[in-house]
Amino acid sequence: MTLGVRALVERSDGKVLLVRHTYTKGLYLPGGGVEKGEIASVSLLRELKEEGGVELTGVPRLVGIYSNEAVFPNDHVVFYHLRPGEWVGGEATSVGEISEIVWADPHALPTDTTPATQRRVAEIFADGPNDGYW
Repeated sequence: MTLGVRALVERSDGKVLLVRHTYTKGLYLPGGGVEKGEIASVSLLRELKEEGGVELTGVPRLVGIYSNEAVFPNDHVVFYHLRPGEWVGGEATSVGEISEIVWADPHALPTDTTPATQRRVAEIFADGPNDGYW
């Protein structure tokens, strides 16, 4: 089994953080894989700093754990929500992985936002469905 973490990072103006990777198409919520020996919350801290320059000042809300079977067999994603006041911005530390950081209106996401990202944003902001699949 593999495990990843992703977070919906919400800014005080209501916009949400999306990232574009250099190695795949589309806009994603920031996050990544849980490394061997790491706990999910530590992975979240590392990935948010790397991809978006986000540093936690509060405790992120665990939204759920989702199966990502359709994309990668036996993969799961731990999904968190960071509200304004629970984080501060800084410099992203990833080199060569992120080509663009976008702050988007959650009710009007860019057209190339991935379907899974669209579903998670809708789950948070529009009482969208959660069927347990990423």
